[in-house]
Amino acid sequence: MDKDKHKEKEHSDENVEKSHSAFKQPSKDNLEKDKEIPKSLEEKLKESEDKLLRSLAEIENQRRRFEKEIKDAFEFGSFNFAKESLAILDNLHRAKLAIKNDEVLKKNQDLDKFLENINIIEKDLINIFERNRIKKIDTLDKKFDPNLHQAMSEIEDGNKETGTILQEIQSGYMIGERLLRPVLVAVAKKKEEKKEENKGKKEDN
Repeated sequence: MDKDKHKEKEHSDENVEKSHSAFKQPSKDNLEKDKEIPKSLEEKLKESEDKLLRSLAEIENQRRRFEKEIKDAFEFGSFNFAKESLAILDNLHRAKLAIKNDEVLKKNQDLDKFLENINIIEKDLINIFERNRIKKIDTLDKKFDPNLHQAMSEIEDGNKETGTILQEIQSGYMIGERLLRPVLVAVAKKKEEKKEENKGKKEDN
């Protein structure tokens, strides 16, 4: 019996020592937790505020991108529609010229009334264009601008500065600040001296 009591005492003593050693030597996890400094309420509020501001900025960027996409899609559609509608105006202008130059129609007493009706339709169409920010490009005595004009031919003219627009072949238009269609023009150029004539004169001398 004494031996059993002695073993129980030794066993209990070992358990006590293990518990003391476990208490005295904390684990690595406990050490790492002890090293962490608890965040203050102000720090937590600042983190939450930063996250909120970043979320709001992202939402605002998405809203702007969405609005731009809608605007671009609308402008692209209206741009193509306006560009194709110019053909109607061109055809009205060609029809007027053809009627005025037709020898048979010139003898018709109702020709002036017919042309007047065409003019009314043309003016109405121009007014519709202007209400939608579509305006004709002015070329009278203007210098050639590659951003607005497209040169189709050059005409020798000693009285005009080189690059001056002498003739408008087809009207051009702007839609807002954007070029809808360039003006087709003929521009002035300096008269070239006839080299052959000058060479002949020199030989005669």
